[in-house]
Amino acid sequence: MSTGPNPTPGALRHVLGHLLTPLLMCLGMGLAYLGAFHAPQPHDLRVDIVGSGPATQVLAQTLHDQADGALDVRTVPDRATASTALLHQDSYGAYVPGDHPELLVASASSDTSAMAVEKVFTKVAAGQDAPLRVTDLAPTASGDPTGQGVFFLLVAVSIGAYASVAVIGAAGAALPMRIRALLAAGTALVVSLIGTLFAGPVFHLVDHGLAGVWALSWLYAAGILLVGVGLHTYLRRWTTLGVMVLFVMLNFTSSGGIYRPELQPGLFGSLHAFWNGAGLVEGIRSHVYFDGHALGGHFLVLVLWLLAGIALVALAGRTEAARNAPTAEAAPEEAPKETTQQRTKEEGSEDAEEEMEEAVAV
Repeated sequence: MSTGPNPTPGALRHVLGHLLTPLLMCLGMGLAYLGAFHAPQPHDLRVDIVGSGPATQVLAQTLHDQADGALDVRTVPDRATASTALLHQDSYGAYVPGDHPELLVASASSDTSAMAVEKVFTKVAAGQDAPLRVTDLAPTASGDPTGQGVFFLLVAVSIGAYASVAVIGAAGAALPMRIRALLAAGTALVVSLIGTLFAGPVFHLVDHGLAGVWALSWLYAAGILLVGVGLHTYLRRWTTLGVMVLFVMLNFTSSGGIYRPELQPGLFGSLHAFWNGAGLVEGIRSHVYFDGHALGGHFLVLVLWLLAGIALVALAGRTEAARNAPTAEAAPEEAPKETTQQRTKEEGSEDAEEEMEEAVAV
């Protein structure tokens, strides 16, 4: 008795072909996340020793030698200089020796970096038989005690942006490119507003500066959407995998939201300098906690990604126009009705299938 249709080689190839995307995603996510986060170790993490006497110099040199490249130990003349370096995010800890040693940190810059520094100087103070007092010059908002809420805001905005690429690129493929670009900008507006609500009234990740958080979030989301819509013209059903590589695998891991570059392998530390996720995370930190210091550079990173998206959309529009032009010229003035309907149906079916593939991948 027959139990159902017999599998055909074509159907099996079809399934195997579609399994390739999730398998590549598994491979990429494992390499990216485990490569970036599995064993954080400081390297060239700058810390300061406050003072100018021989004892200070000896302590700084001893720490530097013992760290074997993990720390970049410097001396500064006074507490005010050390505080300025912390608030400019030039250093990540400053040790004030004495009978009552004090450690200055700025946890809003990176809670994990502050913890790494505190671990080092707790041992130093213990060696002097003195308890260590920790002073946080830039604490985070009450709703974000670990300072990692900004990273999860990045995740939420990113998912809203890159998941929308599949819909605009596939379901909206029949629309002119300028309409798709406008849809991308409008979607970025909605996504950024949702993110701002999360950051402020809902979870209180930040306690002021919401307008700036929204502006940075819109730039970030619009850049992702425009890059994705532009890439869709060339990558088609592989677009979701492409945007996940760009805006998840390489982006989340290099953003500095969990570990700053000084605690990560070199690749992710290098990407941190110009990737858009780092632009958003560091831009929000600078805007909210550090009086806008170095905000211009982070803002520029987001603007450049937005401009790259605009350029890619413009190029994709020309590519599509060039693809359609020979077909339009070669087509007869009055195509047979049945043929036209059949072609439209086939195109719609292909687009729908592609959209489902991308949505499942997201």
